[in-house]
Amino acid sequence: MATLDSLKHALRRKAKALALVPKQPLSDTQYSAGFEILVQGSGWTTYQDFIIPQLSQLLVLLLNSRTQISALEIGPGPKSVLGFLPYNLRRRVSGYTAFEPNNLYAADLKEWLCSTSEAGLPLPCLKNAPAIHQIPFIPQDDKDNDTRTGAGVNDEKYDIILFCHSMYGMEPKRRFIEGALQLFVEPQGGLVVVFYRDGVLRLDGLVCHRTASFPTSVVRVANDDEVLNHFAPFIAGFITQGVDRDEAIRASWRQVCRTLGRREEAHPDHLSFSSPVVMAAFTQNATTLPELTCQVSLVNKTVKNWEARLHRPASIMRPTEDRHVQQCVQWALKHGASLTVIGGGHSGHCLWPNVVAVDMSAFDQVHILREGRDSFDSGPLVVAGAGCTTGDIVHKTMAAGVTVPLGARPSVGAGLWLQGGIGHLARLHGLACDAIIGAVVVSVDSGQVLCVGCVPSQHQPASAVRPENEMDLLCALKGAGTNFGIVTSVTFRAYTAQIYNIRTWIVPLSSNLDARLRLGEFDRFARALSKNCSADAYLYWDAGLLHLGVAMFESSTTGLTFATAVPTPGNSTWGVEVDIKTVDGVGLFETEMYVSRMHGGHGSGKTSSFKRCLFLKCIGEANIAARLVAAVETRPSPLCYLHLLQGGGAVGDVAADATAFGCRDWDFACVITGVWPRDRDGTEAARSAVRWVYGVASDLLPWSEGAYGADLGPDPRDAPLAAKAFGRNGPHLARLKHRLDPHHILAYACPIPKASMEQKLIILVTGESGAGKDYCAEVWVSVFANCAHRSLTARAVSISDTTKREYAAATGADLDRLLWDRAYKEQHRPALTTFYQEQARQRPRLPEEHFLDVVYGAADVDVLLITGMRDEAPVAVLSHLVPDRRLLDVHVQASEQTRRARRRCHGDSKDSKGSNHCGSDPSILDYYCSTLTFDNHATGNEAAESFAKRYLLPFVHNDLERLANMVRAVPDFPRPGIEFRHLLGISQQPGGLALCASLLQTHFTGDWAKVGAVVCCEAGGFVYASALALRVDIPLVLIREAGKLPPPTVSVGKASSHISYNSKEKRIEMEQDVVPRGALVVVVDDVLSSGKTLCAMLQLLDKAGIRADDVSVMVVAEFPVHRGRQLLRQHGFGRVKIHSLLIFGGA
Repeated sequence: MATLDSLKHALRRKAKALALVPKQPLSDTQYSAGFEILVQGSGWTTYQDFIIPQLSQLLVLLLNSRTQISALEIGPGPKSVLGFLPYNLRRRVSGYTAFEPNNLYAADLKEWLCSTSEAGLPLPCLKNAPAIHQIPFIPQDDKDNDTRTGAGVNDEKYDIILFCHSMYGMEPKRRFIEGALQLFVEPQGGLVVVFYRDGVLRLDGLVCHRTASFPTSVVRVANDDEVLNHFAPFIAGFITQGVDRDEAIRASWRQVCRTLGRREEAHPDHLSFSSPVVMAAFTQNATTLPELTCQVSLVNKTVKNWEARLHRPASIMRPTEDRHVQQCVQWALKHGASLTVIGGGHSGHCLWPNVVAVDMSAFDQVHILREGRDSFDSGPLVVAGAGCTTGDIVHKTMAAGVTVPLGARPSVGAGLWLQGGIGHLARLHGLACDAIIGAVVVSVDSGQVLCVGCVPSQHQPASAVRPENEMDLLCALKGAGTNFGIVTSVTFRAYTAQIYNIRTWIVPLSSNLDARLRLGEFDRFARALSKNCSADAYLYWDAGLLHLGVAMFESSTTGLTFATAVPTPGNSTWGVEVDIKTVDGVGLFETEMYVSRMHGGHGSGKTSSFKRCLFLKCIGEANIAARLVAAVETRPSPLCYLHLLQGGGAVGDVAADATAFGCRDWDFACVITGVWPRDRDGTEAARSAVRWVYGVASDLLPWSEGAYGADLGPDPRDAPLAAKAFGRNGPHLARLKHRLDPHHILAYACPIPKASMEQKLIILVTGESGAGKDYCAEVWVSVFANCAHRSLTARAVSISDTTKREYAAATGADLDRLLWDRAYKEQHRPALTTFYQEQARQRPRLPEEHFLDVVYGAADVDVLLITGMRDEAPVAVLSHLVPDRRLLDVHVQASEQTRRARRRCHGDSKDSKGSNHCGSDPSILDYYCSTLTFDNHATGNEAAESFAKRYLLPFVHNDLERLANMVRAVPDFPRPGIEFRHLLGISQQPGGLALCASLLQTHFTGDWAKVGAVVCCEAGGFVYASALALRVDIPLVLIREAGKLPPPTVSVGKASSHISYNSKEKRIEMEQDVVPRGALVVVVDDVLSSGKTLCAMLQLLDKAGIRADDVSVMVVAEFPVHRGRQLLRQHGFGRVKIHSLLIFGGA
């Protein structure tokens, strides 16, 4: 699939070849027609999936330091992207200016921003009318480099400046960004944000604050002459003059589009083009690189990885000593920048666009210590600088008669050792990272030089210190070491050097069946090998046939050579070897089959490759073997192949949690390798090979034991692989990453998945003034943070803080004192109350706005506790606003005497009630029962901690996520627009029904001994209620459709479900007197969505004489977006306690 950038160059070459001149720029109408084609359909998906989410994240960070922002948008088009942000962010935009030279767009934009449609204003809280300038944004440089915009707007200042449409026609781009940087309201707080889809963003040394990419963006264009006549000139950027010339170029350009565009089976009438988008955000520190270059030397370096070579870093620094590395880190910390690190240069992300890279090649010394003076020197050690390659180490250690179990390629560097390192000694001695016993690291948190683990004293820098979490850090370095600091040297445990006997077989495969059978034979052959042997296999296509190449590596320390071919089990399986060699560790590099045997040899620099690696067991098993064979059949290039490296042995002898490398239980590492001729780098040949690699990886991932983290980077396509890269160590590593790299200096290393919950938890802490809401919230935060069975982040926030910020901005009051000085706050309380009431009068949705502000401001935490809420049914009122999060409320209560005493201690003598920052419809204020109630009458933390452990921690238990993972999503069922959650599928999973029943039992906050009946309605409720009733030994009461139970019965009407095709009301019934009057009842159902079914069940129980106060509800899954709780409250069932195990967003 060609990119839009390659299409642009092809169109321009065609115009040049036809010598069609003169050219002229597009008119406003022509530009508008082309742009509309670009952003419609699949083009708009890029905005929804990337641009809007990325911009939202940046604005959340920006709004942490201010209550409102002013925005300048350069070339917004007919609508501003700001108008499509979530409402809680849009309303924080108080000023808007745009430069839109297209007169048609300028008029459309102004009309749209002032629209009074039912949806409301796109930017509802602008203080003044939007300023739309129908002129280009043109920085003007005088000799003092004073950058200004167009006439009449020089004095305007902004918090955020957006270039959302690729800086079309702006050259050089650096000058425009530098001009924008001069327009910040607060020099240290503003952002310039660029979304760019036009090839490489060349900025000549400007440094990004943050960058992200969306490589899978696709633009689909109707394969229609008229559409292509508009689209091609827009991409080329010009038209030609003259009717004849114009028609000639149009026909030629249509042909170019059809030649380069891809026709997809799902979209046969469209031409598809790849349109990767990059986001780059800049702060005022974008121009601070000279501060660093005057301390550390620059280098012009070409790295080995083709993907990295396409990136344009801000600069490459070449430190020659630890002090220089420290200076790089200190510069990054000072200016909020990130760094990448170059070791061997094989990583696709060792260079990243507009990010400073640190080249470690000067740290290239290898020291071999046979007998040391330190207590841990029980055997030979190797101290290697982070600039060494595997070849450097093997050459020098072999000369000394020792070796280190490194990888199989001589040019790879420290990134491989620190993230695994799978070589031919892995079965005998383990991975490269397993041999690491110490390291010298520059901290990316403090800039200090750290000595970690066992580093020989003569190789410890004089300035080095021991970190407090030394063993944690050493463990993390062994498997995820590129994430936690910049390593300058590594100390390895060395072993006696080996001699290798290598036998090679190449087996042509006659059919797919033959290939699958041969893979099974290879699997069995490899399993029979001893630890000093390993077997590799290559599945590849050559000369029109599928081949299986097999190599067996036998190592020995005796120094014997194999003069004759001794028969092995491989001879009976594979026949006669095509080659037998005996080599040392240096010669081993040249024996790899891909170097000399496949496709004429990949080792001569003629090809480039892209790889991802998964760990597999039982490759001979039918499902896996079939997928491996199918993968090679679908290769986009004849040069692509699969490489299977044997594991087991010493690899699996290491405990999964002993190092960061958590994937230990596997038989083979499957390296999916896309290959193409090197002169096709950056072309469709390379892109199709990359797509193939990711496609095969996605297909194999569910069958794998994990993914190899050494290859992975910030590409979003790596995220699913990264989620399986560290096994059960992931949450611990995420916590370490947060602690050791809190400023995201190493933001582009192998991504460690955040230790976040699938279903985040929001706890609304309610209660009257003096009950101790804030105190309890802080205690509960500590309980979550110290949770033993998982790594969690938790935060407590007062919803009234939002009002205080707005009040301080409007009146000039001291915000810090309003937040932290209780006496000062009490002085302002009357004015604060008046201010809030006036704001609420002007903005009817103010309570919801404040709630969403708090939620989105803490989007990074797993558990959010919000205080300052009023008691009136906050879960029922607010849960639909955050349908993908679990919302519950805890009412904190204490006696009047206790509350008065606490208020006096805080200097508040008034008899005040809880804050009313979240109101509800007064017409439906009935009794309401909070999810939980805590009696906070005791002093100290013990009672609050016990309450949290008993009632709150179960909401974050891993078993809930296990249950959620059993629920399959089915799109467009039972009708279009519905994403159906197959909850009954839980019962079809091994252990699913037992797990669900157990969770229903333990999440019930009442006393099962006092429950008289478990009540359920067909059909889903029957499944889970039956299992629960059996478990707790309580009678089961069935509610069925009318006519299905014997008389006498009690019945009520039930409205149809929102997903049902049948809109007719049905009646449901239960047997009369089956539940004793006055008995406590637990109603169990599979779903709470609109609430209609549950409401009918409660009405039926009420008709049967069961009071709402005696009923609790347990549901497996809730869909808050349909506001089922609010419906129940409106019908008088607000006192019914409702507990949901799972929460799902959507319909």
